[in-house]
Amino acid sequence: MPERLQDRVAVITGGASGIGLATARRFAAEGAKVVVADVDPDTGKRAADEVGGLFVQTDVTDGEAVERLFATADAEFGSVDIAFNNAGISPPDDDSILDTGIEAWRKVQEVNLTSVYLCCKHVLPYMRRQGRGSIINTASFVAVMGAATSQISYTASKGGVLAMSRELGVQFAREGIRVNALCPGPVNTPLLQELFAKDPERAQRRLVHVPMGRFAEPTEIAAAVTFLASDDASFITASQFLVDGGISGAYVTPL
Repeated sequence: MPERLQDRVAVITGGASGIGLATARRFAAEGAKVVVADVDPDTGKRAADEVGGLFVQTDVTDGEAVERLFATADAEFGSVDIAFNNAGISPPDDDSILDTGIEAWRKVQEVNLTSVYLCCKHVLPYMRRQGRGSIINTASFVAVMGAATSQISYTASKGGVLAMSRELGVQFAREGIRVNALCPGPVNTPLLQELFAKDPERAQRRLVHVPMGRFAEPTEIAAAVTFLASDDASFITASQFLVDGGISGAYVTPL
């Protein structure tokens, strides 16, 4: 039985670690040709080599670099079928609105939201030429919920990703291009592990609200991304695809 992504070309930003790396591995296992984009040349090259793919060092906040990324993928493999726009940051100086400075706000917006705008802008011409494509943009469950332990710019950026994905999904639906916002719950990645190490109490406040009683593993999120990228999701576009262990549906959680 053929893999679901056989011979499709997939570009993954933030592909060197966490959800991006798990997805690169899953895409490759499903038969895709993977292009790993990351700002870190060492971990990025290592990730691409592991999945037999291509590494393109990319600052996702640089429009010309993003344009080169998709041009390189198309020149190397002849198409761009899947774009997983996943790069993002969650720095400690992004906190309550009362404490977060304008420079911290702008940095998170640039990496988490403007980069998704740039990636969509520059991949869409290839997908329109082909008459097909799947774009998956990483938003978050915080795009649909509020948190008292605020990361104000992160939350706002993910809300922007969700709204932009919905609009693009509607706009390009009749051209064979699907655009969806992936909304993960808390995931066991280096970012979350760092939060646990620095502020266990704050991390525990997050965990208690997850009905399943644990954080997601990157492989579980990668499975959802692979579904959205595949023809199994052929009638899914402009959606907020929640993979959150029930957190967004909870009033109280089990004891």
